[in-house]
Amino acid sequence: MATTRKKNILGLKLPTDPRWVNLAEISLEDILTDHAYCEQKAATSCISLIQRYNDKEKIVKELSPIVTEEWGHFRLVIGELYKRGLKLGRQRKDEYVNALFQFETKGGSDEDRLLDKLLIFALIEARSCERFKRLSEGLEDKYLRKFYRMFMESEAGHYRLFINLANTYVKKDKVKKRWKEWLEYEAGIMKNLAVRGDRMH
Repeated sequence: MATTRKKNILGLKLPTDPRWVNLAEISLEDILTDHAYCEQKAATSCISLIQRYNDKEKIVKELSPIVTEEWGHFRLVIGELYKRGLKLGRQRKDEYVNALFQFETKGGSDEDRLLDKLLIFALIEARSCERFKRLSEGLEDKYLRKFYRMFMESEAGHYRLFINLANTYVKKDKVKKRWKEWLEYEAGIMKNLAVRGDRMH
């Protein structure tokens, strides 16, 4: 239980409620469905960043393989659903991600907007990593624990990539300050969201 309550994984201010893992296991078809769509959205989000910032070589080079990786993850989760005789359900509104976008800089400089884009994606990857860690430690299903350990390690790498990209194009002091603001805001979102086992976030 100590690992479940551990704070500050990847800087996150509020750990996932321990009850979430048990609820997710009860709602396995729903959580796998939501996970699949999260991977799909991660791939399309990277494509959007590449299209928008095609003049920034490192973004194009670093995110291109992530598109392939995230789509591969989508296929893995779909395969796991079907292997278990479950079905891919409908995509649902992501209250967590929508709440993050409300804090995004509106207007301002191109640099400010780029920074927030990169930090939003870093934060989503960090929270996903934290959730996958909970699943890898708390699920009864031994195979799924290993399955989610793999995803946890992948998301940790993606989190670092987005932070590194931010530091490439924006002064590190500015990145650090804004990242701290994002972490505080995200903790508030997590505090106010209901604990639901049918959502990855």
